[in-house]
Parts: sequence; C-alpha cells; structure tokens
Amino acid sequence: MRAMNSWSQSGQTRLADRVQKILAAAGHGSRRKVESWIREKRLLIDGRVAEIGDQIEGTEKVTLDGKPLSIRGLQRAHRHIIYNKPGDELTSREDPEGRKLVFDSLPRLKGSRWVAVGRLDLATTGLLIFTTDGALANRLMHPSAEIVRKYSVRVHGNPSKAELEKLREGVELEDGRASFETIESGGGEGANRWFDVTLKEGRNREVRRLWESVGYKVSRLIRVAYGPLQLPRKLRRGKYEALTPAQVRLLYIAAGMAPPADDYKPPRKPRKAFKRRR
Repeated sequence: MRAMNSWSQSGQTRLADRVQKILAAAGHGSRRKVESWIREKRLLIDGRVAEIGDQIEGTEKVTLDGKPLSIRGLQRAHRHIIYNKPGDELTSREDPEGRKLVFDSLPRLKGSRWVAVGRLDLATTGLLIFTTDGALANRLMHPSAEIVRKYSVRVHGNPSKAELEKLREGVELEDGRASFETIESGGGEGANRWFDVTLKEGRNREVRRLWESVGYKVSRLIRVAYGPLQLPRKLRRGKYEALTPAQVRLLYIAAGMAPPADDYKPPRKPRKAFKRRR
C-alpha cells in the first residue's frame, strides 16, 4: 500500500510518509524498532499486515499486537496566498521556451505544493490566488460555484451603448455563448477607454475574446477581484502576501466548503504579582 498525498475539505492536508517515520515521530519507538514490528508481522494498517515501504496519511487505523497506536499531529494547516502577477510571467509549472513562471516567485514548500486558482494569460496582470488545498482550488474554479471574477480592462476605441448591451446579453464564441455579468465605465481619454467588467467563468482569454467579438482590441487587462478577495492596492507586482484567517474563511464559504477550524488562541497576559500590604 503506497498512499499518495490527499486533500481534505477541512482546510488541512495530510502528508503521506513511511509508516516507520510517522510512528517514530509520534513517539512510538525508533524507526528501526518499527521496522522490526513490521518484519514480525505485528503491525496492522486498516486491518492489513504492514509491509516495509508502506506509507500512511494519518486517517488510517494502525495497531500493534491488536492495540491502536495514536498518530496525531500528522496534519498541517493549509497555506493560502494572494499574488499580483506581472505581465511577463506564465501561469504554468513549466515552459519549453524558458520564460518566467509565476511559481518561480512563490515561497518554497516542503511536503505540499501550490495550486493556482485559475489562470491568467501572459499579458494579463493582477490577482492570482494560490493554495495548498487542491479541493478548495477545484471548487473555486468549477463553473457550478459561479465565482465572480472582476477585471479592469482598457480597450482601443469608444464602444457604443448598443455594443455594451450586446456584451451583457451575450455573444457566440467558438466555444459557446458568453457574456459579461456587469459592465461599468472606468473613464479614459483619447483613443482608449477603461471598463470594469465581471463574469462567472474562466474560459481561456474570455475577456479579450468578448471584446474582440464586437470589434475592440484589449490593450490592458488587470484582474482586480476573484470571489470575495480583492487585489490589495499596496501589493506590488511580482509580490505575494498571506491571506488572513477571515479571508480564508470567506474563500471556503464561497466555494461551498466548510471553513477550516480556527485553532488559534491568543496568549494570555501574565498576571501581575499581588503584593500584600503590611
């Protein structure tokens, strides 16, 4: 039995590792001692005789000579960050052309990996969410969740009211009908106009293709919000910051998942020594 990393909806990830390492870390003896139990066929994992090389994640029932062994402390809290993507990075883990990747700018992890919530094409800048909770990421990206994405977009030209209404009502693209949920003017002068638009999908280059369908080329595109999270004004491009517990909670609720338990307890203030009067 060789377990792989699994994802839970409780906001934590259980990391698979060799059974002797896990049991030793839990204080049940040295790794060599645990290996001797395995060779003597005294150790069971979910009722099956353990083997050298088996991995566990922390949800299994482990027994020695029929007595259960506690393997608490295997869970690690998930991590979640918000990142301001520059216009020269790919939302990808590798690139044959050797271009810079968003993952190059993220903090290094041990025992887990970052999962991007959605993608932004190379020229698009702005908000990207990264999490180590794959289940959360999948839910946030699934069309059924109907998570609203908000963009600031600059187009070359001055669209008419009729053209804007068409984008609200919907147009046929090569991969199906699409539309903006809302379109609001963001100002602009000369040949360029800014608009704030929202939509509940994440199809490839959807914002750009919608504008192109009515004859306008997008010259700037910035994602400024994803669900309940907005791009912080002070977060510079190419930088990230950790989400607060309140932001994490909002993300899980938006995804229709149970928020992680808040185990944080503020430290108690030291009591002042009581001086008895004489």
